[in-house]
Amino acid sequence: MTSPAAAGNIADRIRQVKKELPASVRLIAVTKKFPAAVVRMAYEAGIRDFGESQVQEAEQKQAELADLADITWHLIGHLQSNKARKAIAQFQWIHSIDSLKLAQRLDQIAAELGRSPQCCLQVKLAPDPAKYGFTLPELMQALSALNQLRHLQMVGLMTIPPYGLPAAETQAIFDQLRQLQADINQQKHSQLQIKQLSMGMSGDYPLAIAAGATMIRLGTQLFGSRTL
Repeated sequence: MTSPAAAGNIADRIRQVKKELPASVRLIAVTKKFPAAVVRMAYEAGIRDFGESQVQEAEQKQAELADLADITWHLIGHLQSNKARKAIAQFQWIHSIDSLKLAQRLDQIAAELGRSPQCCLQVKLAPDPAKYGFTLPELMQALSALNQLRHLQMVGLMTIPPYGLPAAETQAIFDQLRQLQADINQQKHSQLQIKQLSMGMSGDYPLAIAAGATMIRLGTQLFGSRTL
C-alpha cells in the first residue's frame, strides 16, 4: 500500500507542514490508497481531518478506526449519485459537489437521514477533461436553485487546477476562485455562505495559501508516494 514509513517519519512531515501553515488554514490529510494504519499514525501525530476519494474505501477504514471518534471525514473525490446515500451517512464534509443535480439529490437524502453535512461546490476554472466540476457559467446559473436547498451547508468552493500548469497559471486559477467567493457572497444568498476555499495539494499548496485557501488537501507531502 505504501512504503514502510515509520510513524516518526510521518509525524515529522506533519509537524514540518504545520509549522508553515497560517492558523487560518485547515490541513486535510489525504489518505486515499493508504491503509487504516497510516490514518492512525497521522491521528497520533495530531491530524483530525482526513480526506478520501472513494466511498467504499473510506467505509472500510472508518470501520477499522471506529475507536477514533473525533475524526472529521472529508469526501474529496468525484461522487456518483448511486453512492450519495452512503456519502451523506459517512462524511461530515463533501468537497466535490460538481452539479446541481447531485446537490439536489444529496439535499433530499440529507433530509431523509437527518444529516446536514458541510459542502463545497467544485468549480472547474480551466478546461480539463480529467476533472469534474461546475464551469463558471454553469455555477452562476445554478446559484438560485442551490440557494433553495435547506439540508446541505453550502459553505465553500473547491477547485483542482489541471496538472502540469506553470506556477503562474495555477496561481491565477486560485486567485480566480477567491474572486468567485467574493462575487457569490456579494449576491447575499441566504443559504450560500461561502467562507471556505478548498484548494491546494502537495504540489501547489503554497500558491493556494497565498491566494487565500482555508483548507488544503495533502497526501504525498505527508505520507510519500502511493502504490496503486
